[in-house]
Amino acid sequence: MSLKGIRIGFAVSGSFCTFSKAFAQAEKLVEAGAELTPVMSFNAASLDTRFGRAADNVGRLEHICGRPAILTLEAAEPIGPKQMFDIYVIAPCTATTMGKLVHAIYDTPVTLGAKSHLRSERPVLIALSTNDALSASAANMGALLRLRHYYFVPFGMDDPSNKPFSLTADMELLPQAAEAALEGKQLSPMIVQQNNK
Repeated sequence: MSLKGIRIGFAVSGSFCTFSKAFAQAEKLVEAGAELTPVMSFNAASLDTRFGRAADNVGRLEHICGRPAILTLEAAEPIGPKQMFDIYVIAPCTATTMGKLVHAIYDTPVTLGAKSHLRSERPVLIALSTNDALSASAANMGALLRLRHYYFVPFGMDDPSNKPFSLTADMELLPQAAEAALEGKQLSPMIVQQNNK
């Protein structure tokens, strides 16, 4: 299917090392004709890290999407009632964000946006990025896999030797995964081999 005209909530949580890959996919979605609105967690929008300044990250994502970012709970709440998006993408999605979604904790714009979006039974696409997906966060990942309307960008181990519990989404597959989710399907295979970088 085509992504032209598809309204996407492009939500970003705080896996800062993955921002550049996620933002590159946001650019590809825009190039494909999708209409993106950025949503950022409090940490993603406010923390300066070795991967960049918060203000620069917010500004870059707003520039890519051509719209101001949703940065508050008040701005995220109407996402569902107004049916603002056809699909809600969380890229990257941290272990903390996954845990909050599983346990119905909606205290960031990203998680409240997902909850609000789901009231219309529309798809949420997870592009996970966490160092403990195969340890402490495994249960939360499994729980999301069982829930209706959640889909995953295919993922794999990004550095098995140095980070044996880490999984990250193959961001290059995000547009294909979004197309599949919009059709009610999980892009397969879900587990892919990552290139070590």
